Order: sequence, then structure tokens, then C-alpha cells
Amino acid sequence: MTLVTRNVVVRQLTDYAELLATQRLYESIWRPTGPGGAPPVTAELLRALTKAGSYVAGAFDGDDLVGACIGFCSPPAAGALHSHIAGVAAGMRGRNVGYALKLDQRTWALERGLSEITWTFDPLVRRNAHFNLGKLAARATEYLPDFYGHMDDDINGGGETDRLLISWKIASPEVVAACAGQPRTVSASGVVGLGISEDGLPVRGVCSADTVIVAVPPDVEALRATNPAAATEWRYAVREVLGGLLAAGARVTGFDRSGWYVVERSGS
Repeated sequence: MTLVTRNVVVRQLTDYAELLATQRLYESIWRPTGPGGAPPVTAELLRALTKAGSYVAGAFDGDDLVGACIGFCSPPAAGALHSHIAGVAAGMRGRNVGYALKLDQRTWALERGLSEITWTFDPLVRRNAHFNLGKLAARATEYLPDFYGHMDDDINGGGETDRLLISWKIASPEVVAACAGQPRTVSASGVVGLGISEDGLPVRGVCSADTVIVAVPPDVEALRATNPAAATEWRYAVREVLGGLLAAGARVTGFDRSGWYVVERSGS
């Protein structure tokens, strides 16, 4: 199966040279550091995944590999694919490469009778929150504190790796609409459960309202490099507020691209 979009060609990868190029691409994105800085995946693991029939796809701009996405299936009864890692070369951001990869992954899953794709992402990264919850119309279902442990790379900065678990019901009407170019939109209106101060730090508010909005910093990856203490403060604040709301049964209904999660408390 090959998906051709206006920007890239997406297809399954099988040749070892392409799998090695995928490893190198991920290394260039995450930039592992220090003695614990292993590559996100290795070509050898990718070879095993392709042999097992898992989802291993690459996005090409001409002959250049500019993005890749990897997933593996849950137990058969779950009817789900878990999308473990996806990345796009820095120079290709803004060209819908990640969107093309997700459209291809959805088609792959539908052709195999699957109904859901799951994955995790760092809730502090605004662009990913907007992409997942808005452009793809996926749902956040669980807050996972320090899910992968400390990771020694430039993106995670050696800090704790909290994640939001995403559920993408690939045949649902809102996902069908999103894949046709009609994203889910929400407005950041509600009581502020976590705000942002003038100097860019988290400010705790009130979480007892029916609708609560939760802020994240504009660019947490840059913040980890320039002010690690502030980035850590954001990590714990979002864990306490957003994680606490989800643990209490609230649901995330979307993400306003100005930087706010919109959360509805149970029973509202």
C-alpha cells in the first residue's frame, strides 16, 4: 500500500537500508545523549517488526526519507494497533508529513479489521496536543506519570516522561471528518485550573467547575534547554492538575491551539 499526498509519498518499509535510514532519522530528531542515550529504535528491531507484519512506514520527499511511523498490534480481541513512535525531519515541519503518516496508518488498520489506534504523547508539547486532539480528533483517555522513565535525549531532556494515552476510534464520525480535513475545534472557555503567569510559570487555579481549562507552556522543549527548573515545575503542575482531573473521571474534550486543554468533569 502506498499513499501519495501533495507533499510526500508514504509506504511500508521492508528493505534493510530503509530501516537503517529510519533509525538514523529518529536519532537526528531525538538526539540521544550521555551513556544512557540509546537510539529510540534500531534497524534490527524494525526488521523483526516488519517480519512479524507490524506497521513500519516511511514518508518520502522524492528519494529522501523525511518521516516514519511504527506500530504493533494489541492482543486480537482488542482490535487495536499501538502506534509506538512517529517522527518527522525538522526541515519538513508544517508540510503535513505527520498527518500523511497517520492517514496511511489509519487505512492500514482499517484494511486489517482494526477499530482503534492508540499512542502516547507528552502533554506539555502544545503542537502535539493540537495535532492529536484537534487535527486527528483523537481522545485522551489516561494520564501516565513517568511512563518511560528518564530518557537521555535532547527532546526529553533527561527528565520524567509523563504521557497522555490517546485513543483514535478510526471509524467514528468525528475521526472520519478529521481525516477529510474537518478538525475538532474547542474554545478555551471555562474556569482556569492551571494558568500561566507573566513570567511563563504555572499558576494553579480552581478545578471544581464543570469545565476546567489547563494551560501548557508555549515551547517546553526550548524551556528544557534554557530553564530546566521551570520545565520541571510545569511537569509537576500539569501532572497534578490534568492528571488529577482525569484520575477523578473527567474527560479531555479538546485542545485550544492557544495552549489550553479543555476538560469536562464527570456528570457535567
